[in-house]
Amino acid sequence: MVGWGSTFFVPSVMGRHIAQDLQMPAEVLFAGPTIMFIVGALLAPPVGRIVDRRGARNLMISGSMLGALSLVLLSRVQGPYTYVAVWVLIGIAGVMMMGTISSVALAQIAGNRARRALAFLTTVGGLSSTIFWPLAAALDAALGWRTTLLIFASLHLLISLPIHYFVLPPLAPPRSPVAATSGDPVSAPVAPVKRPMIFILLAIMLSSGGIVYTGMTLYLIEILRSLGHSSATAVILASLMGPIQISVRLVEIALAHRLSTMNSAIIGSIALPVALLFGLGAGSTLAAGIALVVLYAISNGLKAVVRNTLPLALFERSEYGRYMGWLAVPLNIVTALAPIVFAAMMERGGVSLTLLACFIAAILSLITNIALSRLARRQPERAG
Repeated sequence: MVGWGSTFFVPSVMGRHIAQDLQMPAEVLFAGPTIMFIVGALLAPPVGRIVDRRGARNLMISGSMLGALSLVLLSRVQGPYTYVAVWVLIGIAGVMMMGTISSVALAQIAGNRARRALAFLTTVGGLSSTIFWPLAAALDAALGWRTTLLIFASLHLLISLPIHYFVLPPLAPPRSPVAATSGDPVSAPVAPVKRPMIFILLAIMLSSGGIVYTGMTLYLIEILRSLGHSSATAVILASLMGPIQISVRLVEIALAHRLSTMNSAIIGSIALPVALLFGLGAGSTLAAGIALVVLYAISNGLKAVVRNTLPLALFERSEYGRYMGWLAVPLNIVTALAPIVFAAMMERGGVSLTLLACFIAAILSLITNIALSRLARRQPERAG
């Protein structure tokens, strides 16, 4: 919560004051998080390999220190060039302390309870905006954005760093051929010969769905307005997302011993195109608007859990960091591009084209999910 709340959400809360003080356009302001994700995409694979071999403790401690330093530097910037440069440092710090590395670290120490632990981490992490949006707004109004960033920097040193130091083991657990079962009732590592194709399908599935999730979350209120709902109705409907997503993740935790990760993924992949069909078919009606938001929130809530737990079910725990690192490359890229793509579609093609493009991407995600499920469950052929 500290990691995401003190970095990614900064432009959305304090951006107006930052842009005014530094005399820079909104495009440069919001380029910060984009740079953060691109840097994360470049560094995630080597970080994943290091975590598999040596554990996450030292990297996450270093990430907390670099995160604090980056926020101190961000509080001192005087123009757009130094602003952009500091976001490169924030991207380096981010890949060392949150996201993929935190999931791998938790999987290493949670053992066979990893799936439930990762689902819980995703649920709690989803509260980051709930806490840091009002916190940042209040501090910004009372103390200004520069002082707020200094306070956020201190949180990395006073909260995150001690947790990384005292909770995480000094070294990674010893390598073992035992699968990362994660409490999944049907999970087993796929045969080595199938892993390249499994990885490709998994990357396509998560990326094609990911660009929809990122863009829809950013533009959901505007999409609902464009469908004909009033501003008040659009805000009320969009506000349903948070509680529904958290509820879905809690249900996933409760049913982890009965429902396989793959089945959770398929449920989420089906819910997304159905949600978009409601928007395309009768999105202007209140019932369709509710259905769109509810089904989208269900799919998005499951996606956040599946992204971390499905690779754990498919690959060996000793290689979890490696595969998560490589998966972070396309996922970070689509996350960085989604705001630009959605802005262009909404401006040039309107809401209908945007929802149609999302539907096509959602169908691609569903098809690859089904193919992934069949390939993962098929027994490898005998040699000779």
